[in-house]
Amino acid sequence: MAKEGSKLSSIYRRFKPHLLMALAQFGYTFLYFITEASFNHGMNPHVYITYRHIVGGLVTFPFAYFLERKVRPKLTLALFVELFILSLLGVGLSLNMYFASLRYTSPTFIASVVNTIASLTFIIAVVLRMEVLDFRNPRGIAKVLGTLVSLAGVMTMTLYKGPIMKSLWDPLIHIQGNTTIHENWLKGSILTVASCVTWSIWYIMQAITLKRYPAQLSLTTWMSFIGAAQSAVFTVCVEHSRAAWTIGFNIDLWSTVYAGVVCSGLIIFVQLWCTEEKGPVFVTMFNPLSTVLVAVLAYFVLGEKLYMGSILGGAIVIVGLYLLLWGKEGDQEAQVKSQEESYSARDLQGGHKTQIITSAEELQRAEP
Repeated sequence: MAKEGSKLSSIYRRFKPHLLMALAQFGYTFLYFITEASFNHGMNPHVYITYRHIVGGLVTFPFAYFLERKVRPKLTLALFVELFILSLLGVGLSLNMYFASLRYTSPTFIASVVNTIASLTFIIAVVLRMEVLDFRNPRGIAKVLGTLVSLAGVMTMTLYKGPIMKSLWDPLIHIQGNTTIHENWLKGSILTVASCVTWSIWYIMQAITLKRYPAQLSLTTWMSFIGAAQSAVFTVCVEHSRAAWTIGFNIDLWSTVYAGVVCSGLIIFVQLWCTEEKGPVFVTMFNPLSTVLVAVLAYFVLGEKLYMGSILGGAIVIVGLYLLLWGKEGDQEAQVKSQEESYSARDLQGGHKTQIITSAEELQRAEP
């Protein structure tokens, strides 16, 4: 029984990041639809981002303050500038462009294009030498092949629609105001792609910042408050109506609270922890899961149109990204093996040192 418990505990520790990132994608899936309903109800996306991160910061602040008092580094001017840029990439730029694009496209389209983040992050990580490529190893080839295949899948979803899948039944839920969306796929596509680029850089920078500021809760709180301030400044510049800042006891409030507590608070903390444990590329590999969930819910529950190109492209993306995941697992195995060899060599060196000291002592004692 003890051996089985130890084995299960070891399996859990190994796959804990996988489980957490899978749960995070479930949280993001619901976010797509609740924000779409809120925007269709009249919520300004930039005001939404501001309020969302204020809520997220208020939720994580007490935990960060009390739980990380001993591990939180001192905040210097250089570190604050780094946090400011990190917040700008992850909130001020990427989220404002991302949610603005939701007005012109659809949740399924955005969830599909977001899958490019993993490939973009991998490419940037390789350029910065944060990822190692070994073409002599099958897992190294799998990482490159997976990146290319996933990009091909995204291009398929974006450029090829194909026949429409017939709806099996009437929509179970009708999103209020769904008919008022003004589609502008070109503008929406540009905004979505731009947000993906900034998001990829944000993931890479997280890994760099965590080395200097290894306090995930505090970092989550800082990004929420700084990002909220940046978004507020941007909103004041583009939105001059005071009425836009007023939200009632309706879907606007619920979407803001959900996004702030779950997405800007809990999920960002989980992502930071997984980034520190497994790296930025690993975190972005799980985006295809939300793509599948969004497409399924949009088709079966909301009655949204589903094209054959989305199904085909989604399947290609998932195959490519999990080829990349298999290649990444090889890095982990190599790292564990290297650590074991290092520990073994250190133990041997320590043993030799002990023998030498003992021999010297014996010689001293033998001298007259």
